Amino acid sequence: MGENFRDSIGTIDEEGKRAWIFPKKPSGRYYKYRKWVSYGLLIFLFASPFIKINGNQFLMFNVLERRFNIFGFPFWPQDFHLFVISMIIGVIFIALFTVAFGRIFCGWMCPQTIFMEMVFRRIEYWIDGDRGAQIRLAKQSWNAEKIRKRLLKWFVFFVISFLIANVFLAYLIGSDKLIQYITDGPLTHVSTLISLLIFTAVFYFVFAWFREQVCIIACPYGRMQGVLLDNKSIVVAYDHKRGEAENGRKKFRKNEDRNALGHGDCIDCFQCVNVCPTGIDIRNGTQLECVNCTACIDECDTIMEKIDLPKGLIRYASEDNIERKAKFTFNPRLKGYAAVLTILIGVFIGMLFLRNDLEANILRLPGQLYEHKEGNIISNVYTYKLINKTSNDIDDVSFKLLSHKGKIDLVSNRSFQVPAQELAEGTLFIEINNAALNGDKDKLKIGVYSGDLLIETTTTRFLAPRSYN
Repeated sequence: MGENFRDSIGTIDEEGKRAWIFPKKPSGRYYKYRKWVSYGLLIFLFASPFIKINGNQFLMFNVLERRFNIFGFPFWPQDFHLFVISMIIGVIFIALFTVAFGRIFCGWMCPQTIFMEMVFRRIEYWIDGDRGAQIRLAKQSWNAEKIRKRLLKWFVFFVISFLIANVFLAYLIGSDKLIQYITDGPLTHVSTLISLLIFTAVFYFVFAWFREQVCIIACPYGRMQGVLLDNKSIVVAYDHKRGEAENGRKKFRKNEDRNALGHGDCIDCFQCVNVCPTGIDIRNGTQLECVNCTACIDECDTIMEKIDLPKGLIRYASEDNIERKAKFTFNPRLKGYAAVLTILIGVFIGMLFLRNDLEANILRLPGQLYEHKEGNIISNVYTYKLINKTSNDIDDVSFKLLSHKGKIDLVSNRSFQVPAQELAEGTLFIEINNAALNGDKDKLKIGVYSGDLLIETTTTRFLAPRSYN
């Protein structure tokens, strides 16, 4: 078997130009399962910004205002460590599944694949026809039929790209604000409209032109799988021992004893190649372009059924399974990934439970020294910031010294309100008798109260005259 296919990707021809792929419309049991999974994920993707839990958007990633909602839980920049841990968990989770099941995430759950294969590609089949019709249309001169089909397809692609951009914007700025912008009219928010059109252009470029190149060229996960996969990983694989036998492949002829002639079950029909959305020949073995979409499995099973041969010539299998009939086992490598994943999930859940609903920071005003008052009283001025992470207002908020005898005076009122998911900040004075201090930089413990209920504690430093004994 030649190895020329490894020298370049299948979407580039010998002259270095784009080799456009016209995949055959897939069908079969795996394709049916993928459709259900994809439609479920599409519903989740489009609905998530508009679902509210306790007044919080289900998913929101407002980078500009640094506000994030994940599964209805609000997160602030102060919770960045939780966000980092959740991202690490995601990476380990994908790595674990890649080691075990190859690039299954790409074929079944990746938004790029779902939109490309289950939305844009299906529209293309509806307008342009199947593989043969698309090839003929591409070679056809620009007559009325081609212009009509191209304009219709481009228009529908643009509308869907615009819709995706709106949903994407809802994740970024919040669905309530997006609906308000739509109600106000596009001319009222020109900058947002320009951003929306830029997003639309990016999505249109990706799904109308760049397409499978995202998986082959742009996505780093394809390269990552080459490091993670081994002979025990279950991937979409061609059973070369059964397909090639002793004398290789051979075209199908009726009433011919292929076993006696030493030929394998592969009849070299190229249907697995024609149906592949990245244009590879799965019979060449595992390749970085393969996204484990299972289209070749369905197509090969259909051919095997027609010629009365057993299905499964292309199937989910490991190299060890094909070579030695070895069954899948939870090997030490997988156990290691699973152990790390379990520990990280445990740490993350624990930190979620320990996470306070209100974040308090009290810092001395920069550049300000202490003030010596009558009665040996030392006064320091501070700024405070309180972040309410809940969806309810926190009323009657006040401060009390817990570690020292003294008093806290707010510049405005003695108590105030911290609105839901908002930041309250201000200035306060702390006064302590110098005799109650242990040094020139005492550590103070301060309680934050809502009425008589202690809701948070924080610490700060108190500056006083240095004592000489």
